[in-house]
Amino acid sequence: MLDKLKRTDWSIVVLMVLFMVISTLVVHSATANDPLFLGTDVRNMINFAVGFVVMFAAMLFDYRILIKGGWYLYALGIILLVAVYLFGAEKNSAKSWFLLPFGFNFQPAELVKLLTIIAIAAFLAKRDGEPLRFWREVVPIGLMVALPVALIVIQPDLGNAIIFLVVLVVLYWIGNIKYTHVLIGGALIGGFIALFFYLFQIYYDPVIQYLKENDRGEWVHRVNRIHTYIDPDAASADAKYQVHNSMRAIGSGGLTGETYMNGDSIQKGFIPLPYSDSIFVVIGEEFGFVGSSVLLLLYFLLIYRMIYISIQSQNRTGAYIIIGIVSMYVFQIFENIGMMIGIMPLTGITLPFVSYGGSSLMINMMAVGIVLSIHVHQEQKSLYGTSG
Repeated sequence: MLDKLKRTDWSIVVLMVLFMVISTLVVHSATANDPLFLGTDVRNMINFAVGFVVMFAAMLFDYRILIKGGWYLYALGIILLVAVYLFGAEKNSAKSWFLLPFGFNFQPAELVKLLTIIAIAAFLAKRDGEPLRFWREVVPIGLMVALPVALIVIQPDLGNAIIFLVVLVVLYWIGNIKYTHVLIGGALIGGFIALFFYLFQIYYDPVIQYLKENDRGEWVHRVNRIHTYIDPDAASADAKYQVHNSMRAIGSGGLTGETYMNGDSIQKGFIPLPYSDSIFVVIGEEFGFVGSSVLLLLYFLLIYRMIYISIQSQNRTGAYIIIGIVSMYVFQIFENIGMMIGIMPLTGITLPFVSYGGSSLMINMMAVGIVLSIHVHQEQKSLYGTSG
């Protein structure tokens, strides 16, 4: 164990500590004037404390055991997605959660993202860098992603479903997919999306009318959420309210912000979910461009260290896992910040390591732990020298 601790990439651990400090400070600011959320900052610190335990446990655990059991882990993830749809609790109009004792909630989609990355990485590594074959690798990997995506969409949780697709594209690319397969897949996906948009626009009104007549209010909400993605101009008043106020709050922060706990929009409650999905607004308004830039710099350093570990890894599967995790983080960061400044559609994607959230933080810390495990459980040689 001491040898593993000596080989730990402590720069990543330091970054996690900095994220904990930033997250707790902004969660405190976002909830200080709301009696319903008093103590959220304390729970956030508790979540991080548990998260660090999870991270170090994952680091000390040999990740190669996870690779050997990749298919079993993937199957477990699918079972969890089916179970949450049948027996889970509805939260924010999505049936995506298990309610656990002592007030804890668990969102299986967060865990399944990581399990799917591990399974795909193990699958890709069998080719040892050779171009992927269409029927033997490209199609099976696509189906591996399509199944959890379908189960997540019907919850509905479109934000997490999109993350799966982004990870799929990146792993296809790093796994050496042929350009002809890219063209074929792009044409098929483009055609499917165009057809879906066309049919959705034509049948939107009669479908909504049918659902209302049959008292299916939950499905009305789900269809309207999809409509918001397809036609942002038709977004609900709540969505427009949130984006408009978020952009105004971030803009008011200027260069250095309105100082800590003095953000007018935050303290007066004009921003929905400021401790979770909209937490970047707190940083933008109270710490301004400088504070936002510091946060982005920390993300850059984290991604840089992860990519460096993947390049130095002698095990190709480990490198693929890291790239999958990196792609997941990069998209979540881009989407969360993008939706707050009006360049991306509004989703329920949180800001990694900063937004308040138990299950998402645990899985993110576990993912970082796996990256550290890849670093400490092997000699550091070039990926392209040894396949592993």
